[in-house]
Amino acid sequence: MEERAPRPVWTGRTGPLASRLCAGVMGIVNLTPDSFFDGGSHDDPEAGLAHARRLLQDGADVIDLGGESSRPGARPADPAEEASRVLPVLKALKAGPNPPLVSVDTYRASTAVLALEAGCDIVNDISAQSFDPALTDVLVQYRPGYVLMHCQGTPATMQSCPRYADPASEVAAFFERELSRLVRAGFPEENVILDPGIGFGKTARHNLALIRHPEAWARLGRPSLIGLSMKSLFKDLLRLETAERGTATQAATALALVQGYAWHRVHDALATSKTIALFQALSEA
Repeated sequence: MEERAPRPVWTGRTGPLASRLCAGVMGIVNLTPDSFFDGGSHDDPEAGLAHARRLLQDGADVIDLGGESSRPGARPADPAEEASRVLPVLKALKAGPNPPLVSVDTYRASTAVLALEAGCDIVNDISAQSFDPALTDVLVQYRPGYVLMHCQGTPATMQSCPRYADPASEVAAFFERELSRLVRAGFPEENVILDPGIGFGKTARHNLALIRHPEAWARLGRPSLIGLSMKSLFKDLLRLETAERGTATQAATALALVQGYAWHRVHDALATSKTIALFQALSEA
């Protein structure tokens, strides 16, 4: 097996505001007809590519392409369909001058291989390789950046009855176990970022505990990523419908910055870049 050098994707940010930001922005491009926030808005290659380029102009450091919805209750997409949604946009982004860092949101080994061969830098996996164990071998071979995310259950079942005695300590134990397993398999630890999976098998109370306590797994020495953007948490807390959650997203992002979250996966890269820049300015005043 050919040994590949690790891709140092969690440093060296590339967005327009990168020199002034203390945190990274991952811009979401849903190439699906059924994602919870903007499903169907960017589900053809031209619209998806245009949206990705707007996110980069607005300050995104990484573009995260998704070809299958992982909203609560979602059913799996056909693997070939998932790949056909992602690859045209990925290849177009990588074909131009100064190609951006690109993440592909997939748990499938087959999709990951196609994406990595096309130049993908990061695999963003909601399952920690549990949905498709063959993904572990793909990660070890290609050595991309990797989002190790916690999810209780599957998208189809995860919100039916999530249970935790202590969400932060249980997620921390999960990260420790899965990070150790991945490193033992031969994957470089420095390529991993940790995502507690807000809304993935969690109630509002569980989500709040995880937003407030990333220090529970800070001893593992890896940065944390959080995906709060437009989540149903804001409906649970404030009775906000999906389109009304932008302000709440930015307020929660500011709190997450205070708590130590280094990366933020969002739909609105411009607003988030400004939130981070303001947080940094106030912190340094």
